[in-house]
Amino acid sequence: MDDNIRIQAEAAAFRGLVAHLQQRTDVQNIDLMNLSGFCRNCLSKWYMAAMKDLDNEISYDAAREIIYGMTFDEWKEKHQVKASDEQMEMFERSKPKHAVISGHK
Repeated sequence: MDDNIRIQAEAAAFRGLVAHLQQRTDVQNIDLMNLSGFCRNCLSKWYMAAMKDLDNEISYDAAREIIYGMTFDEWKEKHQVKASDEQMEMFERSKPKHAVISGHK
């Protein structure tokens, strides 16, 4: 496969994932973390790290705005609900499987 075609396909898949997560505001980040080990914030950090690798700095807040489709504060106000005790317990148990971003968990 041609590298340019592969990169275009990967970019399209990324845009599809971001659009899907922007539409699924009913899905909480804690649920994403507990199930898959990554959430919108992780995706924002991967985006920020990729930009840095390309010698283009972007702030974490700017990266989150790209992923969330709005500021993080706006998203929290409109869509975030308090995590239950069960969700928090599951979060703690699942920590070893959380995404590693730039050497951090």
